[in-house]
Amino acid sequence: MIRLTPDNGIPRHILLMMATMAAFTVANLYYNQPLLDMICHDTGISQVQANMITVITQIGYALGLFFVVPLADMVPVRRIVVMGMSLAAASAIVIGVAGNVWLLWGASLTLGLSSIMPQLFIPMATLYSRPENKTRNLGYLASGIMTGIVSARAVSGYVGEWFGWRTMFFIVAVVMLLGMLVSLKMMPQVNQTFHGSYRQLMRTVGSIFMSNPRIRLYSFRPAMCFASMMCIWSCMAFHLAGDPFHAGSDVVGMLGLCGVAGALAASGVGKIVPKVGIHRMSVVGGWLQVAAWLTAWLWGDSYAGLIVAIIVADIGAQCLQVSNQSATLRQLPEATNRVNTIFMTIFFIGGSLGTFFSGLGWSHSGWNGVCIVGECFASATLLLSLYERFNARP
Repeated sequence: MIRLTPDNGIPRHILLMMATMAAFTVANLYYNQPLLDMICHDTGISQVQANMITVITQIGYALGLFFVVPLADMVPVRRIVVMGMSLAAASAIVIGVAGNVWLLWGASLTLGLSSIMPQLFIPMATLYSRPENKTRNLGYLASGIMTGIVSARAVSGYVGEWFGWRTMFFIVAVVMLLGMLVSLKMMPQVNQTFHGSYRQLMRTVGSIFMSNPRIRLYSFRPAMCFASMMCIWSCMAFHLAGDPFHAGSDVVGMLGLCGVAGALAASGVGKIVPKVGIHRMSVVGGWLQVAAWLTAWLWGDSYAGLIVAIIVADIGAQCLQVSNQSATLRQLPEATNRVNTIFMTIFFIGGSLGTFFSGLGWSHSGWNGVCIVGECFASATLLLSLYERFNARP
């Protein structure tokens, strides 16, 4: 079994394995989005209750980020990955057989909780890659994650349309079990950087957060961006089910393929961040998201308008996430998993807020309400970048 050492490089096949496993596990958070309208009709729950499935899945992911990811600094990552994939498989089976909203919500929570593998791999790429390759390799993993998100929406949309939404989750269970076997065989050994109790470990997370304003800024800014991004997808199935589209989950999945632009952008952003700088990349990403929501509001009743909005918003999101996350992880190399815990917990709390408030916007004002919520979050991203520039002045 390969043992990695800091700054000494990661074999290409290990990096490819981590990117692939990241894609398959992060997809668990997004399979439900194109299927929400089908779940409503099959189970008899309301659109607000169906929207909460996505919210709760993201809350579960945030809980896993906060309580599980820090453990990678003190216990073998391989053990966490194997246990997580086993729990994800069991959760997917429960969702597939669920007959009431409480079972759907409970299993969605544990599915999100157990799908945190990408956030174990990203600190590994940052810590163990050669110094000149750190941001580039982070971009590769981000591309894998974006590919998983894009594929999840596309695949689940088609599977749901042709075989039913429950079949999708049975497929997820099989994929997670196969991923567990691959991880058992290929996961490298890494050194633990913290020695102490779990309580002591979690106390250091709070200390890092309180004592590092840069980490707070680099975490909150992309969180607002992710909230804006999630507004698009949390109500897309409802929007396309009504006038003038009257479309099914397969069309929602097809629109998800527009996110390929974001996956490609993630790799490119990782290469140019050192040249352009974090602040500029953040400003560009913020303006792209503002423009995306203006497009969604003006031309959201056409497929062309939605496609442009999705592509522009995805690229903006990657400009913000890759640049700010790479900067965050460089703050404390000796505590990368705990720093990533802070970043990704705040990031997915932002996503949960975006999903929740966009659901409220939809219930009150339809697609226009969703656009208002999304534009507010995008504007908050820009304001945080302006705040950084103002504070940097002498």
